[in-house]
Amino acid sequence: MATRKFAIERFSLISSRPFEEVADALKARVGRLDVVEFAKVSKSTARFSELEKLIGRNPGGIGLMLFMELDHGAVLRKESGLDKPKIVRFVIGNPLIMKEMAKHVPDAGSYAPVTVLIDERDDGVHLSYDKMAALLAPYGNTEAISVARELDAKVENLLRESAAR
Repeated sequence: MATRKFAIERFSLISSRPFEEVADALKARVGRLDVVEFAKVSKSTARFSELEKLIGRNPGGIGLMLFMELDHGAVLRKESGLDKPKIVRFVIGNPLIMKEMAKHVPDAGSYAPVTVLIDERDDGVHLSYDKMAALLAPYGNTEAISVARELDAKVENLLRESAAR
């Protein structure tokens, strides 16, 4: 059994825009992946080109897709009965980007697709993302890290654009 220590680099910024506007802006910039159809095609005898075609149907303008949206704040609001806090976790990515990292570092599959967290606090709406290149750095594979850096740049730009007025 082996245990590794990782240094996580978190990219964060704060927006003065309302929470809903930031979340909607993020969702408008990413594509959608039909995860049910994706699961069917990836498990079937379909060729890789058919999987690529499915992924390419709606990749969004930046080549990232929304896999899932988890409203963590809803759980907290149910308990308190209040209209806050607002916390949403977006699981975003692209299976083809994950493939390029995982073929060099299989453990990349533990981190992709990635998580973007948007939460509302007293000082504004926070957008946060743990950088993939930092998560893959301990593996020392330059090819995977290069792909991860490109992914990091896409996600960071997505967050900046979503946060901007």
